[in-house]
Amino acid sequence: MGSLANELMEALELKTSFVIPIAGGIPVPESTVITWGIMAIVILLCIIFVRNLKVVPEGPQVYVEALVGFIYGFIGDLLGEKGKRYIPFLGTVLIYLGCANISGFFRVAPPTKDLNVTAGLAIISLFLIVFSGIREKGLKGYLFSYAEPMPMMIPVNLLELITRPLSLCMRLFGNILGGFVLMELITFAAPAIVPLPFSCYFDFFDGLLQAYVFVLLTSLFINESIE
Repeated sequence: MGSLANELMEALELKTSFVIPIAGGIPVPESTVITWGIMAIVILLCIIFVRNLKVVPEGPQVYVEALVGFIYGFIGDLLGEKGKRYIPFLGTVLIYLGCANISGFFRVAPPTKDLNVTAGLAIISLFLIVFSGIREKGLKGYLFSYAEPMPMMIPVNLLELITRPLSLCMRLFGNILGGFVLMELITFAAPAIVPLPFSCYFDFFDGLLQAYVFVLLTSLFINESIE
């Protein structure tokens, strides 16, 4: 039992991959290195798949266009005409989160089990929500929107603004970390074939579902901000 706890604590520990020798040393966490790897793989795949594009798609181009069509259809339906300019960013977040969350299937620690990663994504989403509201309504109109439907609602509306990124951050972090812990326990108890079906659920289905939910909620918040 003690060895299980030790192995679990070691797996949950935020590891430093290397230290950049600048200003006394800047530690680079494992989650950052894995994120760089995901970025490199996605960029490489984009370069490969966009070569020799044809008017009538065939081969891998069919799947790429299906993915792009799904992203534009899914996010575009949520944001409407006014929010179409945010689809490329949200689509990028969806692809990144999808790749990051399923990395556990390949025995690579998901970067989203690091609270710093999910908090960073949530803060970026918050800035995008505020920016979209200011861009659509102007600074004065956006600030006055917090007094709707009556001035006494200002504290409640501000609290809601603050809790949105916290909700996005903790929901994503909690679900991915919970799935990671369960997979570590299952792998320790039955390391042969048993973990495979569980990994298909926790790493693939639940990982992709959490990416979908994160972008879904961010899109809804942006739509509310610009309407």
